[in-house]
Amino acid sequence: MDQEKIIVIGTGQALRGDDAAGLEAVRRWRMDFPQTAGLVKVELYELPGMDLLDMLEGMQAAILVDAMHAEGSPGRIKRLEPDDLAVFAAGAASAHGWGVAETLSMGRLLYPALAKCRITLIGIAGGQFEMGAGLSLEVQAALEKTAAMIEKEVQSLLG
Repeated sequence: MDQEKIIVIGTGQALRGDDAAGLEAVRRWRMDFPQTAGLVKVELYELPGMDLLDMLEGMQAAILVDAMHAEGSPGRIKRLEPDDLAVFAAGAASAHGWGVAETLSMGRLLYPALAKCRITLIGIAGGQFEMGAGLSLEVQAALEKTAAMIEKEVQSLLG
Protein backbone atom coordinates (compact mmCIF):
# COMPACT_ATOMS: atom_id res chain seq x y z
CA MET A 1 0.00 0.00 0.00
CA ASP A 2 1.23 3.50 -0.83
CA GLN A 3 2.37 5.08 2.45
CA GLU A 4 1.23 8.50 1.26
CA LYS A 5 -2.30 7.10 1.02
CA ILE A 6 -2.44 5.99 4.68
CA ILE A 7 -3.76 8.35 7.35
CA VAL A 8 -3.95 8.05 11.15
CA ILE A 9 -6.52 10.39 12.70
CA GLY A 10 -6.94 11.09 16.41
CA THR A 11 -10.23 12.76 17.35
CA GLY A 12 -11.80 14.05 20.52
CA GLN A 13 -12.26 17.09 22.70
CA ALA A 14 -9.18 17.97 24.70
CA LEU A 15 -11.13 19.68 27.50
CA ARG A 16 -13.69 16.92 28.11
CA GLY A 17 -11.88 14.29 30.16
CA ASP A 18 -11.68 10.89 28.51
CA ASP A 19 -13.00 12.32 25.25
CA ALA A 20 -9.37 13.35 24.59
CA ALA A 21 -8.32 9.67 24.48
CA GLY A 22 -8.08 9.52 20.68
CA LEU A 23 -5.97 12.66 20.54
CA GLU A 24 -3.66 11.47 23.31
CA ALA A 25 -3.30 7.94 21.93
CA VAL A 26 -2.16 9.26 18.53
CA ARG A 27 0.23 11.70 20.23
CA ARG A 28 1.63 8.79 22.26
CA TRP A 29 2.01 6.68 19.10
CA ARG A 30 3.91 9.49 17.36
CA MET A 31 6.20 9.79 20.39
CA ASP A 32 6.76 6.03 20.79
CA PHE A 33 7.06 5.20 17.07
CA PRO A 34 8.38 8.35 15.34
CA GLN A 35 9.88 6.48 12.38
CA THR A 36 6.59 4.86 11.43
CA ALA A 37 4.61 8.03 12.15
CA GLY A 38 6.91 9.88 9.74
CA LEU A 39 5.93 7.55 6.91
CA VAL A 40 2.19 8.22 6.90
CA LYS A 41 -0.14 11.19 7.19
CA VAL A 42 -1.14 11.96 10.80
CA GLU A 43 -3.91 14.35 11.84
CA LEU A 44 -5.39 15.43 15.17
CA TYR A 45 -8.89 16.93 15.08
CA GLU A 46 -11.00 18.07 17.99
CA LEU A 47 -14.34 17.83 16.18
CA PRO A 48 -13.87 16.80 12.57
CA GLY A 49 -17.57 16.25 11.79
CA MET A 50 -18.14 16.03 8.07
CA ASP A 51 -14.58 17.31 7.49
CA LEU A 52 -13.56 13.75 8.34
CA LEU A 53 -14.83 12.72 4.91
CA ASP A 54 -12.55 15.28 3.25
CA MET A 55 -9.58 13.86 5.17
CA LEU A 56 -10.38 10.40 3.84
CA GLU A 57 -10.66 11.52 0.23
CA GLY A 58 -8.05 9.79 -1.91
CA MET A 59 -6.78 7.63 0.95
CA GLN A 60 -6.36 3.87 0.60
CA ALA A 61 -6.49 3.27 4.35
CA ALA A 62 -7.37 5.17 7.51
CA ILE A 63 -6.98 4.40 11.19
CA LEU A 64 -9.32 6.50 13.31
CA VAL A 65 -8.75 6.68 17.05
CA ASP A 66 -11.53 8.04 19.23
CA ALA A 67 -13.07 7.80 22.68
CA MET A 68 -16.34 5.95 22.93
CA HIS A 69 -19.14 5.47 25.39
CA ALA A 70 -19.30 1.79 26.11
CA GLU A 71 -20.59 -0.47 28.78
CA GLY A 72 -17.85 -1.95 30.88
CA SER A 73 -14.62 -0.61 32.20
CA PRO A 74 -13.08 2.68 31.08
CA GLY A 75 -9.81 2.11 29.27
CA ARG A 76 -11.06 -0.91 27.35
CA ILE A 77 -9.87 -0.80 23.74
CA LYS A 78 -11.97 -2.02 20.84
CA ARG A 79 -11.00 -2.41 17.19
CA LEU A 80 -13.83 -1.93 14.72
CA GLU A 81 -14.20 -2.14 10.95
CA PRO A 82 -16.78 0.13 9.25
CA ASP A 83 -19.41 -2.63 9.16
CA ASP A 84 -19.03 -3.06 12.93
CA LEU A 85 -19.91 0.60 13.48
CA ALA A 86 -23.47 -0.01 12.35
CA VAL A 87 -24.21 -1.84 15.60
CA PHE A 88 -23.82 1.37 17.59
CA ALA A 89 -26.91 3.49 18.09
CA ALA A 90 -26.63 7.17 17.24
CA GLY A 91 -24.33 8.86 19.72
CA ALA A 92 -23.32 5.60 21.36
CA ALA A 93 -19.98 5.03 19.66
CA SER A 94 -18.51 8.47 19.97
CA ALA A 95 -18.16 10.36 23.18
CA HIS A 96 -19.14 13.62 21.49
CA GLY A 97 -22.58 13.07 19.99
CA TRP A 98 -22.56 13.01 16.19
CA GLY A 99 -19.37 11.10 15.89
CA VAL A 100 -17.17 8.96 13.74
CA ALA A 101 -19.71 6.14 13.31
CA GLU A 102 -22.46 8.46 12.12
CA THR A 103 -20.11 10.42 9.87
CA LEU A 104 -18.76 7.28 8.20
CA SER A 105 -22.26 5.93 7.72
CA MET A 106 -23.35 9.17 6.07
CA GLY A 107 -20.15 9.29 4.05
CA ARG A 108 -20.71 5.86 2.58
CA LEU A 109 -24.06 7.08 1.27
CA LEU A 110 -22.85 10.43 -0.06
CA TYR A 111 -19.38 9.49 -1.30
CA PRO A 112 -19.26 6.08 -3.01
CA ALA A 113 -15.49 6.51 -3.52
CA LEU A 114 -15.11 6.22 0.26
CA ALA A 115 -15.67 2.48 -0.17
CA LYS A 116 -12.13 2.32 -1.62
CA CYS A 117 -10.64 3.44 1.70
CA ARG A 118 -10.01 0.65 4.22
CA ILE A 119 -11.12 2.16 7.52
CA THR A 120 -10.33 0.84 10.97
CA LEU A 121 -11.56 2.49 14.16
CA ILE A 122 -9.75 2.03 17.44
CA GLY A 123 -12.13 3.04 20.20
CA ILE A 124 -11.11 3.65 23.80
CA ALA A 125 -13.89 3.35 26.36
CA GLY A 126 -14.12 6.43 28.50
CA GLY A 127 -15.71 6.97 31.87
CA GLN A 128 -15.59 10.73 32.52
CA PHE A 129 -16.50 13.30 29.91
CA GLU A 130 -17.11 16.38 32.04
CA MET A 131 -15.88 19.76 30.80
CA GLY A 132 -12.49 20.56 32.31
CA ALA A 133 -11.77 17.02 33.51
CA GLY A 134 -8.52 15.28 32.66
CA LEU A 135 -8.08 11.75 31.41
CA SER A 136 -9.13 9.10 33.89
CA LEU A 137 -6.42 6.83 35.28
CA GLU A 138 -7.91 3.89 33.36
CA VAL A 139 -7.70 5.71 30.02
CA GLN A 140 -4.19 6.98 30.79
CA ALA A 141 -3.16 3.39 31.47
CA ALA A 142 -4.60 2.31 28.09
CA LEU A 143 -2.59 4.81 26.02
CA GLU A 144 0.55 2.68 25.73
CA LYS A 145 -1.43 -0.36 24.59
CA THR A 146 -3.43 1.79 22.16
CA ALA A 147 -0.23 3.26 20.69
CA ALA A 148 1.10 -0.27 20.18
CA MET A 149 -2.19 -1.22 18.50
CA ILE A 150 -1.93 1.77 16.14
CA GLU A 151 1.64 0.74 15.31
CA LYS A 152 0.55 -2.82 14.54
CA GLU A 153 -2.22 -1.55 12.25
CA VAL A 154 0.08 0.84 10.38
CA GLN A 155 2.80 -1.78 10.00
CA SER A 156 0.27 -4.24 8.56
CA LEU A 157 -0.81 -1.60 6.02
CA LEU A 158 2.77 -0.79 5.07
CA GLY A 159 3.34 -4.50 4.46
